[in-house]
Amino acid sequence: MKIGIVGAGNIGSALTHLFQAAGHEVTISNSRGPGSLAGLSAETGARAAAIEEAVRGQDVVVVAVPTIKIPSLPRELFASTPADVVVIDTTNYYPRQRDGHLDGIEDANTESEWVERHLGRPVVKAFNTIEATHLLPGAKPAGSADRIALAVAGDDARAKSKAMALIDGIGFDAVDAGTIAESWRQQPGSPGYLKDYDVKGVRSALAKANPKRQPEWRATPNSPGTYDLPA
Repeated sequence: MKIGIVGAGNIGSALTHLFQAAGHEVTISNSRGPGSLAGLSAETGARAAAIEEAVRGQDVVVVAVPTIKIPSLPRELFASTPADVVVIDTTNYYPRQRDGHLDGIEDANTESEWVERHLGRPVVKAFNTIEATHLLPGAKPAGSADRIALAVAGDDARAKSKAMALIDGIGFDAVDAGTIAESWRQQPGSPGYLKDYDVKGVRSALAKANPKRQPEWRATPNSPGTYDLPA
């Protein structure tokens, strides 16, 4: 499968390793250009390219940039992308630590609905509930008793099924978390966020989730803080 990754921070880099190890053809990109990705490319065998090239001609595109950088992605980035290309949103909104106040997330929509509006594309929400540093050591063969499960939300059954199969293929179980409108169930502050639960645990956490954004995950007059990650 051809996979493009937009963003080569902690999540993007870890997924590059996992996708390449699973035999996929991976193209990586970031806002600083392919020259800055020479090390990751050499480590993994992934092709480094401009962001537009990482989106063009792929079967799956993973968007793994900080939430605040979503509006800065090239305009019309997905305008020519076929409808059957699966776009996976890994982002999390960190208003106090990094992103500041982002209209449309604080007051109404889920984070991924906001991402969809900016990208102009439906997305599948995945890979946002696990620490980036747990991805490589956490991958386990199918059937392992202690296999970590990841929540996956999306509106298109075909796209969600494809994303879930991809997740299974790199060493994790996948749990259907419902629609994008329900993806608050896996956002920061939810019961299953960063817990590394198995399938049963993830399903239980999703069921216990509350749609009301917790105070610690809302912006303050002093937001953003000092936490920073490259695109």
